[in-house]
Amino acid sequence: MQELGRLEDLPEDYRAALTAQNLVPLWPSLRAVLPPGKPIPRTKPTCWPYQTLRPLLIQAGELTPIEKAERRVLVLANPGHGLEKMQASATIYLGMQLLLPGEWAPAHRHTPNAVRMIVEGEGAYTTVDGEKCLMCRGDLILTPTGLWHEHGHDGDKPVVWLDVLDLPMVYYMEASYVTEGKAQAVTPESADRAYQRGGVVPSPVFTRASQPYPMLRYPWVEVRAALQALAASQPDIEAVQVAYVNPETGADCQKILGFSALMLRPGERLALPARSSAMVFHQIEGCAAVSLDGHQFSLGEADTCCIPGYTPLTLSNSAADQPAFIFIADDAPLQKKLGVYEVRH
Repeated sequence: MQELGRLEDLPEDYRAALTAQNLVPLWPSLRAVLPPGKPIPRTKPTCWPYQTLRPLLIQAGELTPIEKAERRVLVLANPGHGLEKMQASATIYLGMQLLLPGEWAPAHRHTPNAVRMIVEGEGAYTTVDGEKCLMCRGDLILTPTGLWHEHGHDGDKPVVWLDVLDLPMVYYMEASYVTEGKAQAVTPESADRAYQRGGVVPSPVFTRASQPYPMLRYPWVEVRAALQALAASQPDIEAVQVAYVNPETGADCQKILGFSALMLRPGERLALPARSSAMVFHQIEGCAAVSLDGHQFSLGEADTCCIPGYTPLTLSNSAADQPAFIFIADDAPLQKKLGVYEVRH
């Protein structure tokens, strides 16, 4: 590929004249923004072990009352982007959030989309748009853009969940903001019960819900059962994986980030081709090894890691007698809308 001219090759007075008019020559930086062959990601392969993170999160609960924090979160920041950027990848924000017994995180709504993957504890809940969503380990709860949500805890032990937001993307577009609110009135309906089984919809006459997100809570007990049924009914399937989707449309449950759950059968080794989207893996049950060029992470329960895009990798379950269950987040929905998503075999 042809070598391009450098900025320092230009006369100093010419560069100063450009700067005075807020102009920049493209050619010295062209290869940085359009590298040959594939992107050069800033996202670095990074792992956050829960057993080392958890004591610091519990200590945060001792040091900072909920009234001083609003949301008591430790951000899982990727060093490739700089810790101050508070992002796991170019489009994904991750945070471990703690709620202690009796606490209430006040209602607000914001433009970034969020989901909560429950990590440990019982007795807490998130109220989203008036729907009270109970929190159990492995449950996925949506808090889509613009919907009021608050967190409460009626139990007696700490509750922790993983926040996954498209905050970096929304912030980059200069569209990120929050609105504070008051406690919500709770409605008696629970959409996760109405849409528990695919192909079964509310009767007698099915009409689409008035809201764009008809299902907010995806119980882990149901998702786990779906994975086990898929593995049993299709023993030769390459990957035992299910997606979290809108039960009325079949589309991704949110518009920017996509979410799925993967079951690794006992002793299974699964090779994944390079995909353009960065991926987050969070271990719900069991343990797994994530291997990629120059890196290997051993994931135990509640561990989380992030892998950059355009990176082939291998997932392995070393246990011979039990499956491993992994929650996956990526920005494939956004990339597909933009026409830049690709898989390289």
